[in-house]
Amino acid sequence: FTFAIQTLTKQLSFIMSSLPHVVEDCMGFLKLYSDGSVHRSNNFKFHVSTVQDNTVTFKDCVFDKKFNLSLRLYKPNTYNNSNNKSKLPVIVFLHGGGFCFGSRTWPHMHNCCVRLATGLQALVVAPDYRLAPEHRLPAAVDDAVEAVRWIQRQGLSLKEEENNCGEAWLRDDVDFDRVFIVGDSSGGNIAHQLAVRFGSDRTAIEPVRIRGYVLLAPFFGGEVRTKSEEGPAEQTLNLDLLDRFWRLSMPVGETSRDHPLANPFGPDSPNLEKLKLDPLLVIVGGNELLKDRAANYATRLKGMGKDIKYVEFEGCEHGFFTHDSYSEDAKKVIHILKRFMLE
Repeated sequence: FTFAIQTLTKQLSFIMSSLPHVVEDCMGFLKLYSDGSVHRSNNFKFHVSTVQDNTVTFKDCVFDKKFNLSLRLYKPNTYNNSNNKSKLPVIVFLHGGGFCFGSRTWPHMHNCCVRLATGLQALVVAPDYRLAPEHRLPAAVDDAVEAVRWIQRQGLSLKEEENNCGEAWLRDDVDFDRVFIVGDSSGGNIAHQLAVRFGSDRTAIEPVRIRGYVLLAPFFGGEVRTKSEEGPAEQTLNLDLLDRFWRLSMPVGETSRDHPLANPFGPDSPNLEKLKLDPLLVIVGGNELLKDRAANYATRLKGMGKDIKYVEFEGCEHGFFTHDSYSEDAKKVIHILKRFMLE
């Protein structure tokens, strides 16, 4: 009888171990199972509501039919065109979320884009991108490239007067020669990847001309911990969550946070000293876990002679601009972005 019980217990144990079980649980909203399946919960409770601003009009467009990816366009209803020559610059806004979460439709992302459109008097293009772990890196980067290519196609359609079938909002009053990439967190990481890719061949996306990149607390990683990573956790971010994001988003078979898609200065990363990079602006909160990586990024590129500026907001945590785009600190960010664009 005892032998039978032991045998049955082993069989049950084997059966249970072979059943799909959770291997990664990201705040309960995203669960990765041992068989590779993923469960996502849409039961998010956002702490902000969508801003109602009648000075901005927005609409959605599909930019990648293959993966059914959309972007949202934000256009100020009025802007200073007193000299009859000024056109709206283009801001491409790449949302954050650890490569695993986020969408142009989320209230704080939407509000941020409205604020950028009004504060900078610009046409804002906010693309979604495929999320991990269903679509691991470099999928998000590839999708951001495709969004820029979509803008390029709109610019090229202007030259084809007989077949001008581009998006109407990008046909009139838009300056394709003044495009800026703004990325938040993981979007900041993507912005860096785009700077590396397009900086080496600026003619590849003509008539689009990217004039600068803004990295808002870029989500970079590395095997060696920084002091800020080991410091006190933030309200919404901790080191365990950062590591989990990397485990969920890294390419299949890759485990090192020194991978080129995580660490700009990893052993296999491109030699940035030899690359042409358009002007960069890095903005980070003084209390962020990612602060030291952002500061190191700016310092090292500055030492290579790159045109890069670093701004730190004392006492601020991760997402201070995107989560509250109408705060006093957010107003200061807008002024800094204005100056960067003018320069």
